[in-house]
Amino acid sequence: MFFWLGLFMTTALCAQVDQKSDKLFQDQTPLKIKLSYSNDVIRLETDDTTYVKTNMSFWNENKWNDLEVSLRARGNFRRSKCYFPPIKMKIKKSKAEGSLFEGNKNLKLVVPCLLQKEKNDNIVQEFIAYKLYEKISPYHFKTRMVDIEFLEIKKKKTVVHQLKGFLIEDDKRVADRFEGKSFERYIHPKAMDDMTSIRNTMFQFMIGNTDFSVAYQHNGKLLYADKKIYPLPYDFDLCGLVDASYAIVNSRLGINSVKDRKYRGFKRDESIVEEVREQLIDNKTAFFEIIDGQQSQFELSSEFESTKEYLMSFFEIIEDDEDFDKEVIQNMRTK
Repeated sequence: MFFWLGLFMTTALCAQVDQKSDKLFQDQTPLKIKLSYSNDVIRLETDDTTYVKTNMSFWNENKWNDLEVSLRARGNFRRSKCYFPPIKMKIKKSKAEGSLFEGNKNLKLVVPCLLQKEKNDNIVQEFIAYKLYEKISPYHFKTRMVDIEFLEIKKKKTVVHQLKGFLIEDDKRVADRFEGKSFERYIHPKAMDDMTSIRNTMFQFMIGNTDFSVAYQHNGKLLYADKKIYPLPYDFDLCGLVDASYAIVNSRLGINSVKDRKYRGFKRDESIVEEVREQLIDNKTAFFEIIDGQQSQFELSSEFESTKEYLMSFFEIIEDDEDFDKEVIQNMRTK
């Protein structure tokens, strides 16, 4: 009772949305940034409360601008397995005031995982996944691609890396847009908004992602707005659309490859499932336009083509009544 009362009170306080934070994401041209830090220090010496201060330079209005930021490693799997740990970025309000980053106190910076030839293309593929979800649901995280000149500090030398990455807005900024509240708590998926939940699980099926849990907010947050609960998914690097070399198959789901799809949505009114199915089919052209719009960002043409082929394999399923019934309807979960 007190939890929900707190949500109502906070919702009222968030009625005035700070539009300044949108400046960063309005322009979808890749933002050039420069960062320097030690991967080892970030990985081993930071936690939820411990950050490392550094300077970030970013190209805006035809000049380089400097901004003090605080960084820490985030995530579990990528933090322990990756050469470049993913980053949580904090920016003081006083430092960001008047800059492109004004209104963004917290951001996530997604960077490549390993030193492999397809490392930057994997980032583009995951970025595409976020953009696909923007077409599916209004309840999503805003993102922006960045071109990173990363000066890695090592014990006896420094190494320069040219990396692709992207910024993800904070969940509190999403909540402010909808005059709501983001939160983390066990909520049964059936208690969440039907339409948005089906859109989310159909999206996860589309990109071949099984590394999520809406009940326990694994790779997702929850948004409370308009007296409803909406899932906010993120972190898609282990999905089939990306097909990262480090991705691990969840053998408990009966699949042999991360490119194998497994529908993980709960049983819902089939008329709503069919409605979402039609929405996805109606947006087929728009989805492929999103991929085509990122073609210049790919370094390997084979990765670009495989991304389109994987999305096409999804439509081969949902455009066929028999396949859709077999792969989706018959796999809806009851527990």
